[in-house]
Amino acid sequence: MTALYLQPEQLDLAQFAALCEQSPVLSDYPLAAGIERRVLVYRASTLNAAAQRHRTEVLAELHRALAQGPGVLVIKGGYADQGVIERNTAVFGRIFAEEAERGTAADHFAQAGHNGRIWNSLQKVAERDAEAFIDYYANPLLALVCEAWLGPWYQMTAQVNVVRPGGQAQQPHRDYHLGFQSAADASRFPLPVQQLSQYLTLQGAVAHSDMPLAAGPTLLLPFSQRYEGGYLAWRRPDFIDYFERHAVQLPLERGDMLLFSPALFHAAGSNSTEDVVRTANLLQVSSAFGKPMETVNRERILRHLYPALLARYRQGQLAEPELSALIAAAADGYSFPTNLDRDPPLGGLAPQTQQQLLRRALEAGWTEADFGRQLSRSQQQRQA
Repeated sequence: MTALYLQPEQLDLAQFAALCEQSPVLSDYPLAAGIERRVLVYRASTLNAAAQRHRTEVLAELHRALAQGPGVLVIKGGYADQGVIERNTAVFGRIFAEEAERGTAADHFAQAGHNGRIWNSLQKVAERDAEAFIDYYANPLLALVCEAWLGPWYQMTAQVNVVRPGGQAQQPHRDYHLGFQSAADASRFPLPVQQLSQYLTLQGAVAHSDMPLAAGPTLLLPFSQRYEGGYLAWRRPDFIDYFERHAVQLPLERGDMLLFSPALFHAAGSNSTEDVVRTANLLQVSSAFGKPMETVNRERILRHLYPALLARYRQGQLAEPELSALIAAAADGYSFPTNLDRDPPLGGLAPQTQQQLLRRALEAGWTEADFGRQLSRSQQQRQA
């Protein structure tokens, strides 16, 4: 494609099909355990061991898999400790019950009664069970894939999705940013900006239940993220038809991770079982240079987490990779935007971030009150 401003009528299904009918070559991905239905499958133990030896090489392979490869990967046993999954699932249940009482539970992806949705599960879990949050997001593997796709200083958001028996499949789509815009709006962006959009977000899901094929795990179209006009194509009937004929699904076990480029054509499947409630924590991780979909009150998250986190830090319960992963998930890692009159850069080119403040507090052993005062001061400094 050579047009800088592409229009939907210029799309080429044959070109799309040629991309999507590729198959990955296992030798190109030496850390992968195998390929299932053209999706790369990794084992958590292999990635963890490799990252300790050659982290940069692991980052490069994972990025290549998401960019030039199938655009999607599965990590088996991403959460090996089932107790971590169970505890967070229990917290999700409490949140669902609270929100049902208030009448706030809603989902714009399905008919009422079939789906359950918790928006901003990241913050809500932190506010209700700091220990559960720490165990969940102190996951070096999750941090590894986030950094492979986005680089450092990314921002985590999460939303729980529950699909009950009878829940119907979604229409295939791409995701945030441009995947959430109309074709008319997307066509206003030059193609290089459309391509940039996919590098601003990592999409993923952690399975909180076993997901046999009949329960409708995510439908995926490998290599579809490589089609330049994809943000304009996914609503066209001929592309939808192609997706429905060629999409693949992989069964998942509780604790598995599914991670993919937001430009990959995908859709939640239909839950045709009679007794399987499909539950996933959907992860949407944003580049430091982009804007996350949800507004997250990270100051409140940190206030809730700090006492438990400080206790664990003092007892040496979190190894450095786990601590780094937790800090990355909980706190803002980017210095801007800020008010440079009140928050000037000291000792460098950028002011202190929330992540740096949290690490400084832990290393210095600040009390909860001291940390709270410094956090408030930092937030006030950043205000216009």
